Order: sequence, then C-alpha cells, then structure tokens
Amino acid sequence: MTKGATAKGQVTIPRAVRDMLGIVPGSKVDFHRAPDGSVVLTRADRNRPASRFEKLRGHAGKGLDTDAIMALTRGET
Repeated sequence: MTKGATAKGQVTIPRAVRDMLGIVPGSKVDFHRAPDGSVVLTRADRNRPASRFEKLRGHAGKGLDTDAIMALTRGET
C-alpha cells in the first residue's frame, strides 16, 4: 500500500497498521532504520501490544497441588 506525503511531510498510517501497533490518537511513535536500510515504525509510548499468546498467559484457576498430582501419577485416586 502506497501513501503520499503532504506538503508538511505527513503521511496517514493505515488502519491495519495502527490496529496492529495499538496506535490511537495521541500515541507517540518512533522510526528506526533497520540494517537493510528499511524504516521500521514502532509505538514509543508503551511496550508493544501483547501477542495473542501473551494474552492467554496466566493462571487458569486453582489447580491440583503437588500431592494430588503425585497421587494421580501413582494411580492412587
């Protein structure tokens, strides 16, 4: 997708990119030059949005304690 720059050098960040990076009005962004010469846009005012896997990370609730797990592996239940 190609975007043209305004007379002030401004460009519109496509919605898909804004959504992916979590950019909302007032967000700060950084531009970095990659080793291959390309320019990378990142959100500067907070860490990168959590991936779909990071969103799933956490505690699933009260689980079995060690004694219960050991009893299950020994067939004591």
